[in-house]
Amino acid sequence: MQVTSYTFTRELRLLTPAQFKSVFTKPIKASSAEITLLAIPNSEQHPRLGLTVAKRFVKKAHQRNRIKRIIRDNFRLHQHELPPIDIVVLVRNGVVEMDNTDLHKLVEKLWRKINRRYNG
Repeated sequence: MQVTSYTFTRELRLLTPAQFKSVFTKPIKASSAEITLLAIPNSEQHPRLGLTVAKRFVKKAHQRNRIKRIIRDNFRLHQHELPPIDIVVLVRNGVVEMDNTDLHKLVEKLWRKINRRYNG
């Protein structure tokens, strides 16, 4: 019996500028007013995540960290439902006002949307 791991290890992250850049060329998109997901198929056996939370949208470091933590955590829990894609998360203006529960729900909805677009 294989145990499903829910860790967020290095191989689940986009680490280099080149890895980020590749996602911006012809991505699959899923977006809401506050968050946009861009994704491209990758050659790995699992999805990978990259986060960009711009200072101009989220001024305070603790707010940026909270947003990144929630998105990372949500990705960690849903990684096994996602296809092998590289995802870059872009955060926009209204995200600071969202509480943790709303942010979790929104991100889950976007995972489902990107999944459908990838498979559809």
